[in-house]
Amino acid sequence: MIPTYRRDELLERCLKSVVCQHMPSEDFEIIVVDDAAGDTVPALVRDMAQATGIRLVALAGARAGPAAARNTGWRNARGEIIAFIDDDAYPQGDDWLREGLRPFSVRRVAAVTGKVVVPMNGTPTDFQLNVKNLERARFITCNAFCRRSVLERISDLEFRIEEDGGWIVRNPNAVVVHPAPPGPFGISLRLQRYSMFNALICKKHPDRYRELEARPPLNYYAMLALLPIVPVLLIFGLPLTAMLTAGIWALLYMEFLFRRIRHTTKQPIHLVEMALTSLLIPPLSVYWRLRGALRFRVLFI
Repeated sequence: MIPTYRRDELLERCLKSVVCQHMPSEDFEIIVVDDAAGDTVPALVRDMAQATGIRLVALAGARAGPAAARNTGWRNARGEIIAFIDDDAYPQGDDWLREGLRPFSVRRVAAVTGKVVVPMNGTPTDFQLNVKNLERARFITCNAFCRRSVLERISDLEFRIEEDGGWIVRNPNAVVVHPAPPGPFGISLRLQRYSMFNALICKKHPDRYRELEARPPLNYYAMLALLPIVPVLLIFGLPLTAMLTAGIWALLYMEFLFRRIRHTTKQPIHLVEMALTSLLIPPLSVYWRLRGALRFRVLFI
């Protein structure tokens, strides 16, 4: 099951690897869910479907997002085991499907997570470094297999499977390659929107969420609180206190900036991007976190 959104070249690369899996073509189906509902993906799928069975499902209306696309995909599937992969990843070798299905011979296995490889050439950008973290993820939908019967009972895949008593096992032989492009300028700002949905996870699975995020980003809140205090202190004739407050803010900002660029490329354009986004990430992240707290009615900071 492959969700896609306006990435035809990446989708084609993924499909070419999936159709070459060492399994009889009649034993598996390939479902592509087009979140853009455009004209190019049907033509691509139609050309490739001549070699193997590929079904295309288009989502109607505005972009629904990858989670909705995955849900639409598995509900349209006919098989008992659903394999998930993203359009910007592809199987490493032709045994990915076979290895992913192998552990399901044990009845209590509800889901299988494979190994994700993020290749790197040279010093990465900040975005590439974040993508590299996928290699350490416990369970990730760009390389996951799940029983359909389990999906019909749950929505929050990893946590609900565990609460349901099912086993999630890892098979490092089911390998998916997930390349990491440098990322467009300022992409880290767009990614802050996902902070809103952390509130929902915190509401549904508070104990597990606190294992993943031991403490909220206190440095973000401190930076956001300190900056507007400076002009107030100046208005009240407290220049030394204002300077001290500004200095504390500057130290927090520099610590955040240097932590981000420490292991990344030092190309000038990337350094400029890091300097600008490090100013904007704290207020954006706090905004989306608080918006999530209001939307999902949970005490979440």
